[in-house]
Amino acid sequence: MINLHFLIVKLAYLLIIWKCLLNLFTKIFNSMKKLLTTLFLAFAMVAAFASDKIFLHGGKTIDGKVVKLDDFKIIYKYEGEDAEQTVTKKAVEKIQYSSGRTEQISEKVVVSSKADWEKVEILLDKSEIVGLKKIGEVKGKTSGYFSGYVSGAAADKKANKKMLEAAAEMGCPFVYMTSDSGNSGAFSYGKQALKKGIAYNYDDKE
Repeated sequence: MINLHFLIVKLAYLLIIWKCLLNLFTKIFNSMKKLLTTLFLAFAMVAAFASDKIFLHGGKTIDGKVVKLDDFKIIYKYEGEDAEQTVTKKAVEKIQYSSGRTEQISEKVVVSSKADWEKVEILLDKSEIVGLKKIGEVKGKTSGYFSGYVSGAAADKKANKKMLEAAAEMGCPFVYMTSDSGNSGAFSYGKQALKKGIAYNYDDKE
């Protein structure tokens, strides 16, 4: 009888201990579940805002999140900001995405003297100069009356070359066209053409 009573008491104690352990393990599991959920959300946020790196030809690197690329420019955001920023593809060497993938964007154009005028590119869209450095105004003009009998196309081509040579002398690989008083048509005496633009180079400021 005593042994039976002892066994019942012992079983009761074991049940109490088991219930306490079960409650303890339940609390630990719930705490771990909350911790894992928090860590998962933290990693998800880090992944969402991980920076892409935009490498410019001038040597500067932009840390941000690339939103999209269009025909002429790259649209990106700085971390923690909603405002969209833009930079011309002409100024960008490559993009290194947070995933590890690298995308080449453009080759650097090196212009060192007037002889490199053929390397100079004329830009017509204003978005193509965002992120480039303005150097100065350039122009090309034919001599008009003293040019003799030339076609409008020839006068236009000559003025264009003079403008590009002026940019090349500045060491600039780009000209944003601001005025184009060109000619076309048949030969006539004293055909004149005038081209005006702004020379741009890569921005090397930090």
